[in-house]
Amino acid sequence: MERGRLRIYIGYAPGVGKTYAMLDEARRRRARGTDVVLGFVETHGRQEVAAQTRDLEVLPRRSVDGTEGMDVDALLARHPEVAVIDELAHTNPAGSRYAHRWQDVQELLAAGIDVISTVNIEHLESLQDVIEAITGERPADTVPDALVRDADQLELVDMTPQALQRRLAHGNVFPPERMDAALARTFRDENLTRLRELSLVWMADRVDEELRAGPSPARGSEPATARERILVAVRGRPEDEPLVRRAARMAARRGGELIAVHVIPAAGRDDAPHLEAVRELVRQVGGRFEEVIGARVPEAILDLARAEGVSQVVVRASDRSRWRGVLGGSVVLDVIRGSGPIDVHVISHEPAPQHLRVTGRIPTGLSSDRQLIAGIAGAVVLVGLTVVVAALDRQMALSTIMLLYVTTVIGIAFGGGLRPALPAAVVSALLINWFFTSPVHTWKVANPEDVVALVVFVVVAVSVSIVVDREARNRAEAQRRGAEAEALARLTARVAAEGDPLPELVEHARTTFGVDAVSVLRREDGDRGDGRESVWIREAAAGTDAPDTPDEAGQVVPLGSDTVLALLGSPLPADRLQLLSAFAAQLGLAVRGRALAHEAAVAAARADADALRTAILAAVSHDLRTPLASIKASVSSLRDDEVAWSPEETALFLGTIEDETDRLTGLVANLLDMSRLQVGALELVRDVVGFDEVVPKALASLPDGGRGLVVEVPETLPRIDVDPGLLERAIANIVSNASGLAPPDCPVRISGSTAGGRVELRVIDRGPGVERQDRERMFRPFQRLGDGTSRDGIGLGLAVAKGFVEAMDGELSIEDTPGGGLTMVLAFPAAST
Repeated sequence: MERGRLRIYIGYAPGVGKTYAMLDEARRRRARGTDVVLGFVETHGRQEVAAQTRDLEVLPRRSVDGTEGMDVDALLARHPEVAVIDELAHTNPAGSRYAHRWQDVQELLAAGIDVISTVNIEHLESLQDVIEAITGERPADTVPDALVRDADQLELVDMTPQALQRRLAHGNVFPPERMDAALARTFRDENLTRLRELSLVWMADRVDEELRAGPSPARGSEPATARERILVAVRGRPEDEPLVRRAARMAARRGGELIAVHVIPAAGRDDAPHLEAVRELVRQVGGRFEEVIGARVPEAILDLARAEGVSQVVVRASDRSRWRGVLGGSVVLDVIRGSGPIDVHVISHEPAPQHLRVTGRIPTGLSSDRQLIAGIAGAVVLVGLTVVVAALDRQMALSTIMLLYVTTVIGIAFGGGLRPALPAAVVSALLINWFFTSPVHTWKVANPEDVVALVVFVVVAVSVSIVVDREARNRAEAQRRGAEAEALARLTARVAAEGDPLPELVEHARTTFGVDAVSVLRREDGDRGDGRESVWIREAAAGTDAPDTPDEAGQVVPLGSDTVLALLGSPLPADRLQLLSAFAAQLGLAVRGRALAHEAAVAAARADADALRTAILAAVSHDLRTPLASIKASVSSLRDDEVAWSPEETALFLGTIEDETDRLTGLVANLLDMSRLQVGALELVRDVVGFDEVVPKALASLPDGGRGLVVEVPETLPRIDVDPGLLERAIANIVSNASGLAPPDCPVRISGSTAGGRVELRVIDRGPGVERQDRERMFRPFQRLGDGTSRDGIGLGLAVAKGFVEAMDGELSIEDTPGGGLTMVLAFPAAST
């Protein structure tokens, strides 16, 4: 079923006239004969809006817990051509099928119903932080940017802020009790000006997107620039939301793709309580969310950026103090230093309030940076402790001094693990010996009990450091296992997703394990010229220089009896092999799923071929026999010696033979063309020509030579890059179909025009036309719909024409002829001069 079309009227504030414009469009369509139903329209007591709803069919509303809402089921059952639905971002009553009205609209579009709707600029998800900065509050209802951006038509309804304020003062926007509050907030002059500027800029960006997404340049022209990609790094915190919205606006202005990445450190997962909300926000603004595991966050961000061909990276300004940044490093500075040709945008933010949290967690502290910081800090503390204790030496016992040093060593173990704690324990023992055991300032120990105390001190300090380090490592390992479990969960979800998940899974494996390239290779027997040998076929790959055989890979994991996973890059450590095995199991499922899908596709192709064969046999048994019977009867009559035929009768028989032979030739040609299209054996011989050259030749090939047709194809039309012979056949088939039932007093009209870099040819008839629900069937083989009669062929003319046009990178579409009938539109990109 063809998806419905969405038209949205956008305004910068309530009262600019969106609903009025929407209803005016509905009335115009109703006047043209379109089936229009008002699914949900809110007049807000405005008389001019209420007047626009007269004479239009209004769908009764559905009451849910005492609140009125749109009845989606009734609208689907009614199935009009166009549904008018106001306030796209509105929240549905509790208990409705969907939480938001835009979700209802998506279901209607999927059912093939065109929708006309309205939305204010303040409800776009990516602009929530900007709207809050302008008006001081966020709207309760939002709509995903992707839904609005992907609408088939967007129209801005504009009005000056002064005119809107006058409308408000006259009571044409809100009732009197709401005017003061509106004037105090949104309807202040500066707010309306900024909102209007925002809507104009947003619409200008959409125009740029449409220009960039226009028809691809013809062959031989300059290649189009690659689509820009913007990567935004998130941490799973509430502060990420304005960052994602800012990056989404940057991507939208450049017509690029937004990618959000969350890095899970290999030594343990960061606390990310808001991650799911951020993931949902990225989806709503039309971006893609990725999650990778990396030893260092900056390197993981840049590795993904290079792998994805990202041109710009967006990061959030650090909220760490300068001292913490010096000791622990800065993600922002490291990303900037390692970015190379990638542009880095650092987005400032309002400082988030700090909440005291007692978690009871012991820092893992096993990274090299943390161990170094712990070692430096420990050295500073030991020096300071020695100075202080030396000043109080006479007031403290040796046992107390040792306890102080043991406490310091334990603190170093907590902060950096065993490596900085062991030298700290040894250095502490030497400091105690040198400064605090008799004789002082020498390495000798006069009292044997002090020797025992020093030995016990070292043993206790080392033992406690080992225990603390082991506990920290176990905690880090548990967190890493949790991160791996999450990665496997996401992997399983992708395997269960619709479509072919294998390419995405392979890319996920590459980013998860941090290798250069990954391939899924399948072995099958092949003839290499000297006997049958095993050859490897690459099912899917990710990364640069992906291996084509297991011998080219650094590590190979079997996925099945004849399928392997080949990884190119540094060998994985032993602790990652278990995760790799789990990945391999899921990839094996994906490979088997792809094989089953291929078998299903082959079976479907066989079924289609059988159906085509059956249809051809039916056509041969009836439609091809009809002209043969006429030819046979005419020839038999001419050969009958018992009848003396007059010259006029003889000429009539010969004319019948000629006409039926031409008809039979056309039928056979269409059958051959359809079979070539079915098997993909169509070969194009392209040339740059004009419609004014092709149309006369196409009409000359018709049985009547195109007599009685109205042709308006100017010679000034841009030329197109097509196969002239195939284009002649397509035009001839379309014109023949249109001429079948055209009234004698309304001949078929053929006109050419140009619009938006495309050259269009319209074949316009005044016949009975085709119902909208049957138009998709018109282009299927062996259908007799539209303006043609059953004697004009076996129902292949339009199917062949559509196949030819699409093979030449063109488009064949249908429009209603004003006053009745159909208009077939052939459109091709204009060739570069």
